[in-house]
Amino acid sequence: MRFRHPDGSTVHLAYCTNVHPAETLDGVLAQLRDHCEPVRRRLGRDRLGIGLWLAKDAARALVTEPAALRGLRTELDRRGLEVVTLNGFPYEGFGAQEVKYRVYSPDWADPARLEHTTALARLLAGLLPDDITEGSISTLPLYWRTAADEQRATAARAALRTLGERLDALAELTGRSIRIGLEPEPGCTIETTADAIAPLSAVAHPRIGICVDTCHLATSFEDPGTALDALTRAGVPLVKSQLSAALHAEHPHLPEVREALAAFAEPRFLHQTRTVLAPDPGQAAGTPLAAGLYGTDDLRQALDDGALPDTAPWRAHFHVPLHAPPAAPLTSTLPVLEAALTRLVGGPAPLTRHLEVETYTWAALPPELRPRDRSRLADGIAAELSLARDLLTDLGLKELP
Repeated sequence: MRFRHPDGSTVHLAYCTNVHPAETLDGVLAQLRDHCEPVRRRLGRDRLGIGLWLAKDAARALVTEPAALRGLRTELDRRGLEVVTLNGFPYEGFGAQEVKYRVYSPDWADPARLEHTTALARLLAGLLPDDITEGSISTLPLYWRTAADEQRATAARAALRTLGERLDALAELTGRSIRIGLEPEPGCTIETTADAIAPLSAVAHPRIGICVDTCHLATSFEDPGTALDALTRAGVPLVKSQLSAALHAEHPHLPEVREALAAFAEPRFLHQTRTVLAPDPGQAAGTPLAAGLYGTDDLRQALDDGALPDTAPWRAHFHVPLHAPPAAPLTSTLPVLEAALTRLVGGPAPLTRHLEVETYTWAALPPELRPRDRSRLADGIAAELSLARDLLTDLGLKELP
């Protein structure tokens, strides 16, 4: 979906296909037929933007077979779909029964991550619509925090510098500029937007910046205005933003709240949980992550007695549908998304032109909230995009055909 910003530029809105995980090219083509085109039709659009997730094997098939890439481009056109952004965070196995920590491998100290991201950049340059010259790819924020050491940091910086050189060469060759955004995520060495400033400033490449995921921003209790202003002052390129909402529990000490949270503690994905305490909390439980910020790696851990202080609100990294916050006593962090979007595109010029709805957890919702079939899932995704569309038009953007 395209929107005209009041400054005359085009802002793109897509939804991420990692909600329909597929490891092979055939699986990707089936996604377009079974999921993406039905969502487009529900929205009454001639054209719908999607943020493709291409697993390792699918990407390799497209890189090694030029005819396959042309075929994918033809299939996108035939189904009224367009791609300006890719989700390059998961490498493979995102549809496994248990993903958890596996999603952070390979990391940016592993050469496989550089090669995969380079392949994605080349593929995206070939998938961009004819009238678009800039694409974006989100990627993991270096590595999981327990893997951090100086040797890995040096290797990651070197990999990103090499990536920058390859992106420059790709732009010169194709006339298409592909940018990469590190995506801060709870538990990673770059948990917050503030954590991203130093490593990105060390790399200092105009095509390597940040992807702001509003669920992650909210989970770590970052204020959107403060975060985005700091990135702007530091000159960090804001490559894209993923529009998502986290799970919020205002009173986690109450038994009924803990019972409601337990329904979201499922075995497939990590649901990092955070709380903010007053300065000098004493012997607070949980892992101290920043000034006043404490957390656990997963929601189930947080619910264990005494694992995380429950005197202040909790937020969990669980991407809840934008249009359907959970029932009381829980809610979502949609207000954080709205505040971030106002700063991202509500000013005189957009801070980023690539927006992506990324609710990949539909099948991980409590059973009574999960879509019962593909049709219901398409209904839900279309409803999320409709909400995002309304937020954008309320900010003065005009929806384009």
